[in-house]
Amino acid sequence: MQSIFLPKTFIVYSFGGVYSGTLLHRSSSKCDGSARWHGCKDQEELSGDLCNCLIRDYCKVGNVDAAMSLLSHMEAVGLHASVASYTYLIEAHGNVGRTLEADILFQEMISFGRMPRTTVCNALLRGFLRKGLLDLASDVLVLMSDLDIQKNQETYEILLDYHANAGRLEDTWSIINEMKRKGFELNSFVYSKVIVIYQNNGMWKKAVGIVDEIRKSGISVDKHIYNSIIDTFGKYGQLPEALEVFKKMQQDGVMPDITTWNSLIQWNCKSGNLATALELFTDMQEQGMHPDPKIFITLISSLGEQGKWDIIKKNLDSMKLRGHKNSGLVYEILVDIYGQYGQFRDAEKCISALKSAGLLPSASNFCIIANAFARQGLCEETVKVLQLMEAEGIEPNLVMLNVLINAFAVAGRHLEAMAIYHHIVEVGISPDVITYTTLMKAYIRAKKFHKVPEIYKEMERAGCTPDRKAREMLKSVTVVLEQRHSAI
Repeated sequence: MQSIFLPKTFIVYSFGGVYSGTLLHRSSSKCDGSARWHGCKDQEELSGDLCNCLIRDYCKVGNVDAAMSLLSHMEAVGLHASVASYTYLIEAHGNVGRTLEADILFQEMISFGRMPRTTVCNALLRGFLRKGLLDLASDVLVLMSDLDIQKNQETYEILLDYHANAGRLEDTWSIINEMKRKGFELNSFVYSKVIVIYQNNGMWKKAVGIVDEIRKSGISVDKHIYNSIIDTFGKYGQLPEALEVFKKMQQDGVMPDITTWNSLIQWNCKSGNLATALELFTDMQEQGMHPDPKIFITLISSLGEQGKWDIIKKNLDSMKLRGHKNSGLVYEILVDIYGQYGQFRDAEKCISALKSAGLLPSASNFCIIANAFARQGLCEETVKVLQLMEAEGIEPNLVMLNVLINAFAVAGRHLEAMAIYHHIVEVGISPDVITYTTLMKAYIRAKKFHKVPEIYKEMERAGCTPDRKAREMLKSVTVVLEQRHSAI
């Protein structure tokens, strides 16, 4: 059946030509149907209820292929999955970046007369927005309206999360105002996104000041709010204040999560406070928190720039002693990419090492490794990571394509960076603030200053509100252009 939303093919082009074909759909899935479910010798003895239960169990643990194999078995014996099972399947595919398959499942569910509920639409909406497919997400909202499927609190929070993080200021306020009109709760999550809006627009004092409004409204200051405030202080160099909020958070009985630790470590690294960053990294593990590979690049690059490879190795040994084997392997690969050993300078070896250790390749791990290559300006290896990701059935998303733009920017290859931008637009992905600021950086590095204001204007036309970084780059470029003009 032809999808309502997605085009027949979703092809990603590299700077030198096509590097991936049509993405996997169910008929070409890797699953060979050989799975045995909970020791059942005769697969036909499985009832519809048990199959639905097992599908949900597989989806909960991320075993998408086993769930799809079981769905194929159900259809082969004349059974149909429940709406709940389809919801789990669609969400599971979205979580691993297999949006095309999620959409196919959605169409299949409708063809079997299963009327989608709000939860199903939310799952598809979340999957599209994770990929940056704003137009397709809008189509889901239109379909919900046509079928009289009501938005709920989760729908609004999914939309709010995307628009705030993408720097779409007007859209963010529009959603908040619609929530108010329809009587939905402006909870701590919503307020945390308001803080993000103020933070991204340079109004950090206003972002911090909103806490008083939150308390007056009777909403408890929870993890979402604390994390947003800590990140705001960190972003604007107010690190002592960030640490004070961190202490207050714990005194109030709110447990820091991985987002809290990542934010504190990141901003301390960027401010050159490596001793504090390392202390936080150790404290995090002592409190039983598994280190997040996303923060490894920041730590490794900061230490590597100062030649502190002994401390980098000490961190690795410490993680292994604490039993963080999987995180330790990712850390070791990233250290290698940054030039210490030379064993994993090839993208295929990196992914192969993860598989050999029993780590299922995920969109997150692919993105982390691609980002490491990109920061080194290793464009071909960055592209290769995307190729390997697609071979695993994971579709490239906006985050990955932004990483690729950054790789070309670092390497001084602004034309290839612009080619990726054009591809993003052509395949229906909506660029965000990071896309445009990275593109501006590429042209500044190439000394093509006259193009930077054009990119800035395009960002505004696309509905993205320029953040502080973009405004500062534009200001610097304007000075250069004025000096050139006056010298003529």
